[in-house]
Parts: sequence; C-alpha cells; structure tokens
Amino acid sequence: MHFTLGSPWFLLLLLLLPCFFWCRETDRSFYVSKLDWAGKESSLLSWKQWFKILIFTLMVIALTKPFVYESEGNQYKKGRDLILAIDASGSMAQSGFDTRNRFSSKYEVTLKLAKTFTQKRYDDNIGTVIFGTFAYTASPLTYDLEALEYLLDMTTVGIAGESTAIGDAIMQSIRTLSYGKAKNKVIILLTDGYHNAGKYSPKQAVAEAKKLGIRIYTIGIGKKSDYDAALLQTIAKKSGGKSYSANSAEALSAVFSEISKLEPSRIRVENYLNQRLLIFFPLIIVIGLLLLWIFRQERGRE
Repeated sequence: MHFTLGSPWFLLLLLLLPCFFWCRETDRSFYVSKLDWAGKESSLLSWKQWFKILIFTLMVIALTKPFVYESEGNQYKKGRDLILAIDASGSMAQSGFDTRNRFSSKYEVTLKLAKTFTQKRYDDNIGTVIFGTFAYTASPLTYDLEALEYLLDMTTVGIAGESTAIGDAIMQSIRTLSYGKAKNKVIILLTDGYHNAGKYSPKQAVAEAKKLGIRIYTIGIGKKSDYDAALLQTIAKKSGGKSYSANSAEALSAVFSEISKLEPSRIRVENYLNQRLLIFFPLIIVIGLLLLWIFRQERGRE
C-alpha cells in the first residue's frame, strides 16, 4: 500500500499557520487574537484558537487530494503521453457554442467533449493543464480516467485568471509530460483567444517542444476572428502537429475524433490497483468538528 498526494503544492498554505500566532487581530470572527508575550495570558492559545488551526489544517490536507494505491509490478501498454491544455480564461464563459444547449458556456462544452474523448483512451497516459493568466497542472499523467474526470470537474472559468498565456500553457504541458515514459508525446491545446500574458512566448515554448520531439495539436474554439488562428497554425506546423478550427460543439467533437487516430507507442508502466481517494476523510472530520462547534455555541446560549 502506497500513499501520495495529487496536489502537494497546496501544502504551501500551511506557511500561513504562524499567522494564527502573530497576526494582528482585526475581526474576532475570522482571526485568532494576538498573543500577549508580556505575560497577561496564562496559556499560549485558547481551545477556540486551536480549533481554528485544526480546521484550517484539515482543509489544506483535503485540498492536496491524498490517495492510497497498491502496485503490482510493471507491464507494457500501447499508447502515448498526452496533455490536454485547456483555456479557462474569461472569454470561455461565453455561451452559444453548442446549438443544442445555447446556455452552456464554451468552457462547459469543451470540458464535456474532452471527457468524452479521454473516456475512450484506456491505454493513454493523460494529464490536463488549465491556463489563463498563468498555467497549472490540474491533473498529472494518469491512466485513472475517473480521477482525471473528477479533477477536471473541479476547474472553472477564471480559475487561472482572465488573460491567455499560451506560451506558459505549452511550457507547463512540457513539464508535465517529462514524467511520462512514452516516446510518443502529444499536447492538445484548446483556446479561444490571443496570447496576451505569461512568462514565456509561444515561440520559446514551441522551440522547446520541438527540441523534445513533442507534437502539438492546436484547436481554435469559436469564430476565427476571436482567436489567433495564424499563431495556432504556426505552433502546430513547427512542432509537427496539426491545427484545427471548431466553431461549434459538433465541430469540436469531430476534431477530437480525428485526433483520436494518433499512432500509439509502447509504454512501460506500473499497474496500480485499488486506487482510493482519501479527500473525504478530512472533510468529514471538518464537518463533524463544525457541528460540535455549533452544538457548544447553542448550549452556551441556554
């Protein structure tokens, strides 16, 4: 049995714990009172303050997405290392992309079709990168399609900012692909806007992808006038991929169908069994503690 964290970077939030001890009190309902180092207080922290620290710590643990798994040696699979880099900038909130459901946003439709695409790819090692003003890995490379879908459902428009950092999206995808073992590495980049943010330029990112033999397939979402079609074509051409345009949900579905015909490669992988998410345990404890808090408050009023 092995234990790991799906999003370990959330542990950085624990660096805020000293604030419970030293931050100035501004609102008693949200902040812990400042310690009196002159000796006026007989104890370091009251039970209420320790209670808040415990709740905060448990919430951070839940955010890290802990899970356990069992491994059963190595095996070979045919497939590829594949990253879906999905634009979550503000413009993806626009509706009307799906003619059968005009109230759904472009982002909602894109996620739905992306999940349909991944459900058929049992032999691919798939990860997701979400980008806007910055880019981050929403899901590392995995064969667990249920976990991948769960992590995608936790994203939303604007989660990475309102702008569009295409260069950063490609660079973050390259970093995520570096953990894969397949010779065939692919990035599918979906965006509806122009590159206007981020640390890296698309030119820098494409050069790095080309050097590593990573092909990039670009998909422009919506009207061609809404996104930089020329840039997407350049990215695809220089990396050995292909560029597509999808002005509707039906067109995007057809694009995914064409991309699904990519040639697989042979990958050596560990076979993970009985993978179980543990995120619910800290959340259940938090709910229980909050109910206890409410009960004590009600008892105190009697």
